[in-house]
Amino acid sequence: MHRSFASFAHLACITALMASAVDCSPAIEASDGAESVEQALASCVGGARPSTGVALERVWPSVSFDKPVAMVEAPGRGFYVVEKTGLVKLMTSAASPSTFVDLRSRVNASPNEAGLLGMALHPKFAQNGLVFFSYTKPSSTSPANLRSVIARAKSTDGGATIDLTTLTELLSFDQPYSNHNGGHIAFGKDENLYAGFGDGGSGGDPQGHGQNVNTLLGAILRLDVDATTYAIPPTNPFASGGGRPEIYAWGFRNPWRFSFDRVTGDLWAGDVGQSAWEEVDKVVLGGNYGWRTREGNHCYGASTCSSAGLIAPVVEYPRSDGISITGGFVYRGTAISTLVGRYVYGDFGSGRIWSIDASAPSPSPRLLMESGKSIASFAEDASGELYVLDYGTGQVHRVVATVASNGIPSRLSQTGCFLASDPSSPAPSLVPYAVNAELWSDGADKARWMALPSGGKIRVGADGDWELPVGTVLAKSFSLAGKKIETRLFVRHTDGGWAGYAYEWNDAQTDALLLETGKTKLVGAQSWTIPSRADCMTCHNGAAGGSLGLETQQLNRTFTYPDGTTQNQLDRLQAMGAFSAIAPLPAVRTALPRPHEPGANAPRARAYLHANCSFCHRPDGPGRGALDLRFSADLAGTHACNAAPELDTLGVVNARLFAPGQPSRSMLSVRMKATGAGRMPPLASARVDAAGAALIDQWIGATTSCF
Repeated sequence: MHRSFASFAHLACITALMASAVDCSPAIEASDGAESVEQALASCVGGARPSTGVALERVWPSVSFDKPVAMVEAPGRGFYVVEKTGLVKLMTSAASPSTFVDLRSRVNASPNEAGLLGMALHPKFAQNGLVFFSYTKPSSTSPANLRSVIARAKSTDGGATIDLTTLTELLSFDQPYSNHNGGHIAFGKDENLYAGFGDGGSGGDPQGHGQNVNTLLGAILRLDVDATTYAIPPTNPFASGGGRPEIYAWGFRNPWRFSFDRVTGDLWAGDVGQSAWEEVDKVVLGGNYGWRTREGNHCYGASTCSSAGLIAPVVEYPRSDGISITGGFVYRGTAISTLVGRYVYGDFGSGRIWSIDASAPSPSPRLLMESGKSIASFAEDASGELYVLDYGTGQVHRVVATVASNGIPSRLSQTGCFLASDPSSPAPSLVPYAVNAELWSDGADKARWMALPSGGKIRVGADGDWELPVGTVLAKSFSLAGKKIETRLFVRHTDGGWAGYAYEWNDAQTDALLLETGKTKLVGAQSWTIPSRADCMTCHNGAAGGSLGLETQQLNRTFTYPDGTTQNQLDRLQAMGAFSAIAPLPAVRTALPRPHEPGANAPRARAYLHANCSFCHRPDGPGRGALDLRFSADLAGTHACNAAPELDTLGVVNARLFAPGQPSRSMLSVRMKATGAGRMPPLASARVDAAGAALIDQWIGATTSCF
């Protein structure tokens, strides 16, 4: 039964923006629970997310955190939730947060990958009250104003708070760049403290830290912290010389979350890739994991490379599945029998969660779910049950067992969003709309619609972004030379998360079939990529609010509706009662400039970047570095002007993200014109937008300074 879009009889369509009346009576569910396509036409509503037998359940429904990056069980008290900004909150069984420690005055959390990044309780915490923190602080001797710190402090009240007078720095070192700070810490079964740090940042490991054992960067360290500061475990590979004695293993780009199997003691880590491959590593004493000689199993920056002495990842996945791995845990709980003994991990960008058999020599990943979450970290409780921290919403979810179901109609004609008799025609419940600044889609013509559930209201944020109600379905159809290629449905499921589904039109143009994976094909002489569900969530990420383009400044324009009426879209939706009274439209509204209509270059260029780049390149987004390409940021606030790039420069000498007056030195321009690796946008586009690139070049060329 197709429950994901149309099986909720109590949810009917919103009043259509047509002059004629629309029958919005609810669908009648058949006595056996089955539903006909005709019945489904009464609504186009997002229902339950498809499930493989595993789901996420919110732990504290009324509590959200500010950029949660770690969670540790507080023995006998609840959980400590670590916020990147420098706060650790204690969540008791009553779900009432209190402050365990406030390190905000000590922490530099300004860059996306900096801040309070890790916390660990001493194995004898119940006796000694010792807690360890990993964070970045300001440093006048660092080019990035960042210094990584591992510090120790004591709780003298049984774990309710930290006595900050006991805070002692055990180890610290400067970071050369603002990213790849790693920062995770955890105790192993040997009761030593392990700490992971990235290669120092920028892009491509420009200082060669990954293969340099005389630096703490690009390594997982092992420290005996029962000393005054710390001591070196005698079996560390360089305990007697030849490298930094703190190193346990090296060759990492940015190990983002590692854990110990509570049964075997094995150390598992996720290592974030450069631009092509993410990897899971089983980390052993003295292991070299290959970066920057290799990215995953592949030579980096060369056609051939030696693998001598390098340990291959257990599994890897390409950018079509995600952009930033988050390491997890080997499941040792009891609630989900099918997961026992499997390593569970996910991706920050795509929200996908997989598992592999931790005991298999060459395991095959099993996709557990398309979570729709910005997975910053997993956590484990004393019973071995797992949790997921959503960086975007600040919510904490428990991994639970559920009934396996598919639920996504296999044909567009079955979704209730388009007519069964003519799937090219939207159902009456779909409201057409247009935006001021379009996302470049390789020259395709696009049509857009939205469907809101009965009673659902749009909440308008202070920044103009719209929060669409649970049950919303957004639809977009793509055509080339008059031929329909694909239709995408973007659905806000009952768990509050979003998911994207692509339907490929058949050659006869009579219906479109659901794709389970992405696909690249020729349309005439043009290569066209239909995105995977993971690709959808890379752009439709939590930092961008899930839905793209649904914001006041984008929809503040006139539109000619199918009934022939031309009206401002906001006024039309307002008259329908589509907006919440709690977070309504503002009285004064601005409109995003239209990039390809007459006007000043700078605003039009900024509008183009807002539509095409800002969903990733914004605070807390999955884009690299501090780049902020939202229209609301002034030029200095973009952190692009005269800024050195953090990825490779594609051969450009003395490159900058934005070099005033010089498009040829500006990576904003260079990447737009690239056609292979390094191209922006990196997904679902193979053709250069010549008009868009020319607009950006005109803007850069006419700019004389950063202020």
